[in-house]
Amino acid sequence: MLTLGSTVLGVNDVARATAFWHAALGYVPREPGDETWITLVPASGHGAQLALMLSKTPAQDHPRIHLDLYADNQEAEVERLISLGAARVDWDLYPEDPDFVVLADPDGNRFCVVAHNPQ
Repeated sequence: MLTLGSTVLGVNDVARATAFWHAALGYVPREPGDETWITLVPASGHGAQLALMLSKTPAQDHPRIHLDLYADNQEAEVERLISLGAARVDWDLYPEDPDFVVLADPDGNRFCVVAHNPQ
């Protein structure tokens, strides 16, 4: 049996990426990392892991895999993430009435902030 362990993002600066994703998600290091690798986990200990790996390749403009972050208040979360160092992406593939906003982390990795209104 297999289970999904971590989503791994390639980054140019592990320390900078750690600071951004810690501030964005409240995730903390699972154990001490180094300048090439770290795994972040929810502070509560439960939930998906995010690993950050030093990469020499550039971020893709249209990545095949990306993160979807669900937000109860999408507009507020987008502005908060921008204040932490994310950037809006001029996304050419938006549908007519999108429920998501495409941002890039400080390393250029694209991710979506999705309006999530649980019933």
